[in-house]
Amino acid sequence: MKNNTKFILTLIFTSTLIFTSCVEDILDKEPIQGYTEAVFYDSPVEFEQAANNLYNSLNDPRNTGNSEMLDHGSDLHANSFSNSYGQGSVAIPVDDNAYWRSSYFAIRDANILLEKAEEYTDDYNEIVEYVAAAKFFRATQYFELLQRYGGVPITNEVLDIDSPEVFAPRNSRYEVVAAILSDLSDAIPYLPTENSVTSENKGRITTEAAKAYKAWVLLYEATWEKYVGTTTDGDGLSSGAGSAGATDNFSAYLTEAITLNREVINSGSFELWNYNSEPDMRNRSNYYLFNLEGPESNPLGLDKSSNKEFILYTIFDITLGTINTSQNSVGRVAPSRKIMDLFLSTDGLPIDQSPLFEGYESPQDEYQNRDYRMESYFRNINTDEIPVDGEFTLDGIVETSGGTPYRNNKFVSTGYLNTVEDPTDGHNWPIIRLATVYLNLAESLYELNGSITDGELNETINLTKARAGLPALTNAFASSNNLDILEEIRRERAIELFAENSRYNDLKRWGIAEDELNQSILGPVVEGTDYEGNSTLYNTSAYPDGEESIQTGDGLLRAVVLNSASSRNFQRLYYLWPLPTREITQNSNLLQNPGY
Repeated sequence: MKNNTKFILTLIFTSTLIFTSCVEDILDKEPIQGYTEAVFYDSPVEFEQAANNLYNSLNDPRNTGNSEMLDHGSDLHANSFSNSYGQGSVAIPVDDNAYWRSSYFAIRDANILLEKAEEYTDDYNEIVEYVAAAKFFRATQYFELLQRYGGVPITNEVLDIDSPEVFAPRNSRYEVVAAILSDLSDAIPYLPTENSVTSENKGRITTEAAKAYKAWVLLYEATWEKYVGTTTDGDGLSSGAGSAGATDNFSAYLTEAITLNREVINSGSFELWNYNSEPDMRNRSNYYLFNLEGPESNPLGLDKSSNKEFILYTIFDITLGTINTSQNSVGRVAPSRKIMDLFLSTDGLPIDQSPLFEGYESPQDEYQNRDYRMESYFRNINTDEIPVDGEFTLDGIVETSGGTPYRNNKFVSTGYLNTVEDPTDGHNWPIIRLATVYLNLAESLYELNGSITDGELNETINLTKARAGLPALTNAFASSNNLDILEEIRRERAIELFAENSRYNDLKRWGIAEDELNQSILGPVVEGTDYEGNSTLYNTSAYPDGEESIQTGDGLLRAVVLNSASSRNFQRLYYLWPLPTREITQNSNLLQNPGY
């Protein structure tokens, strides 16, 4: 009881009330001094400041405790050192400030604002936007908790140390989802529209951002309930949060998700950032978009005002607050063999079906006639070109690269002509962008109807494919080439959202994480290539797991093994993280997730 009292007191007295409305103030990290809850909330300005404080709760790559950030250690990454989660190595934490506590701190801050709003005696319309923002941010924190833990205690009041809710049991995931959706529904009508937000206030939560976020929650939960069901719930008596409130929401959730996604698209406020028609861009829009700072960051001299693709995002600035993704992205997000082979050829076919695929003999060969995103993401970071003969060597499995010579460029903000160097990168971090909405809409349509029309493909993933230099996907094309449309939607998602914190949650909600994450993580193909038999380019003794034969674009070939399937043990129980033991010790009504 003593330790729990200490925790609750910490929650009560450490809510930070900071920020003013402009973007520069959102980046300011210094708290306002001298205020207490009793005197702070007496004008709209102070409600605005408190609402702006909640922007800190949005996740970004600077959260070093977030092991899922940038999809570290997923099946699409070569570097298993970057995160053991994908290998099925999950330790029960004693404490969890990065996940559990940080979310409840943010929830408490939102609850304080909402409670004070109920006491506000002046014109309520003056603060309604900030009330909506508080509900939006509270929803995001419960969704973060849901994705990691499943059902969690719902705390929508400001608790005292003697409040019974301090020792409440977990609500089921279905009850948490209902609370999230309720908060988002309440927030949407009262947030500003994207077009009404002035340029100096860009980055504020808008009604379109809330709609896109709600649509993502709906798709996430609908597919989780379809493919995972109650298998991770526990009985709520001896383990887990139980299945209270579970009903068949699949069709209703997807129907609403489709409506919301289309409302965001039809708002006319957003567009894909695509300058591939400009020769100087060299078809690398999918690189420069994610490193957009000032005019020096790209060959066309564009700044952040040109970016109308980001819908929900965290703002960073080279002077006021940098993001520091480069140090996390180059080697830790190095590509595995799987994603290198996922990129289609420019005829729209997988490489094992396309006559345009040129094989693996030399490093440059596999880049020919491929999806533009392959070069945008994975060209040689030193030369700024695709790799060529003799440029890459296989020197062994090391923590900085995982054992592959390929390096990631996405979010690596060295700046155009290397004028901006890590860690001074200041590009914004996308949480939901227009491309995400297209992908979510396509998947929602297919999941609801069991099919998708050519017109619906044209309003969704064919737009992102076009930016990548690929032809439109049609039902006739898929049928004549034995392609599964749902798998092609999922392929497009894996590629377009690479390293955007999507992969783990996607694999889990599709119920296939055990299958995908327990495969060997492979590096370059070596059979029939310049590496084979060349000790200068390939140090075979530095790869203890040797090579493995896999189906590639050129048939069954051997590739170097970076992390063997024999050392991977991802199980269904790991779909949810274990609750910290400290929380269970302090609250005996909290039950651990099944299997831990």
